[in-house]
Amino acid sequence: MKRREFITLFGGAAAWPLAARAQHAGKLPTIGLLGPTTASAMAPWIAVFVQRLRELGWIEGRTVVIEYRWAEARSERFAEIAAEFVKLKVDVIVTYASAPVLAAKQATTLVPIVFAAQMDPVGVGVVASLAHPGGNVTGLSIQTTDTADKRLELLREAVSNLARLAVMANPGAPGALLEMHEVQEAARKLGLKVTTLEIRRTDDIAPAIAALKDHADALYVATDPLVFTNRIRINTLAQDLGLPTIYGSREYVEAGALMSYGPNFADLFRRAAEYVDKSLRGTKPADIPVEQPTKFDLFINLKTAKAIGLQIGSFGPAGRDASATSAGCGPEPGFATFSSTHRTGNDYKRHGTTSLFAALDIATDVTVPPNSASSSTRSRLPCRTGSTSISSWTTTPRTRPR
Repeated sequence: MKRREFITLFGGAAAWPLAARAQHAGKLPTIGLLGPTTASAMAPWIAVFVQRLRELGWIEGRTVVIEYRWAEARSERFAEIAAEFVKLKVDVIVTYASAPVLAAKQATTLVPIVFAAQMDPVGVGVVASLAHPGGNVTGLSIQTTDTADKRLELLREAVSNLARLAVMANPGAPGALLEMHEVQEAARKLGLKVTTLEIRRTDDIAPAIAALKDHADALYVATDPLVFTNRIRINTLAQDLGLPTIYGSREYVEAGALMSYGPNFADLFRRAAEYVDKSLRGTKPADIPVEQPTKFDLFINLKTAKAIGLQIGSFGPAGRDASATSAGCGPEPGFATFSSTHRTGNDYKRHGTTSLFAALDIATDVTVPPNSASSSTRSRLPCRTGSTSISSWTTTPRTRPR
């Protein structure tokens, strides 16, 4: 074989994974983005996803096509959109949450599927294992079921008189159902009386929450696209009853919930773009391990706390006063924020304390900017014109959790 022929053959083989699947006959690679909720609700996440793709060389409209479809929290649309993407012969499907991921998996065993966030991918049957996903699906796990007990502990510290807990979930969402069961088990171990609320559509929300009047001290909400789409409605109804609420991510706190504890979804979508990049360049999903977050954020809505008459003054890591930093500025109005590495199981008890906040503090080093005017662990973030100030702690892990 002549040298020139060898180089041509070798070069063609190296480019085959991308060219064969997407660029033959001049066709650009196509990403099918299955949005379980609405375009407006997911806009912040999609923005960072598209930006990361651009950084990796995938520029929408120039080097890649993105087909957007929005299910608007209608579960029957998940399968319809997935089937449509298969007919369009997209090169990769991107979505999040258990039900949409399962719908995509059922629609195809050939098209790569990347989930940006999934509660328990092994537990609901999305992947065979985190290290070896198998099949055509991979992505990022958010460990919601693993951290359910921690959210409950945080809620107990915020609501000192917590004795009756209501847990809301959509039974049609496999991940949310698993989370609800985890919370029920943890609550019963703590001696709490548990009331479960099942919602399958928007119309179920108002009567379910109304039934809690004088029958619950707080509301734990297991999240899914239906809950996310109706988060303002849920929080407004809960506030009317004076019920503290807790969820798994900050977007719910921004919509009026009392507090949340979980990973940063925007960061997850950014990392999902890296999975898409690998897929478009020929790596099989089965060969890309499912990753888990190692840093979790606690957000507290101080305005909501005040509205429902809850005192947050001594609430925070190691007893620090969150509301005392209200003279500072932060990323969102009316919030106290804390960051920490995730600790598994009941690690905080091994540190000789019954306070989860103390454990979060033990698990992390607090970073104070050199120009900070305070000698305490508070860090002030840049002010924004017209914003209401918040308090925040910025932390970095001492060691990577095992």
